[in-house]
Amino acid sequence: MEILSNILLVLHFIGLASLLGGFLTQMSGFKTGAVRINPAILHGALTQLVTGVLLVGVIQMGDLGEVDNIKIAVKLVIVLVIYVLAWINRKKDPVAVPILGTIGLLTIANIVIAVFWK
Repeated sequence: MEILSNILLVLHFIGLASLLGGFLTQMSGFKTGAVRINPAILHGALTQLVTGVLLVGVIQMGDLGEVDNIKIAVKLVIVLVIYVLAWINRKKDPVAVPILGTIGLLTIANIVIAVFWK
């Protein structure tokens, strides 16, 4: 079970890298308003969502530790909002800058929650 948990954690980090990297590549267009939802954002959010849910399930099934359900619920809601925003705006070119900014801020908020909420 621990190996599966570690594999899911690596995939979760890859999803985070994709989501954050996709956002960061669009930041240069903030001044001009030429931003879009690139596939890295959409697929990164979906990867985060799926691997996060599976990771919690594996941890709880395998007695690999305690899970703070309130923290997980907050993180789940945030990644769902990110994914819905990305899905709704995926075909718009350009996307409103506040939408992409919200995706970026929520992504960073999820990272901060993961690191500092003990």
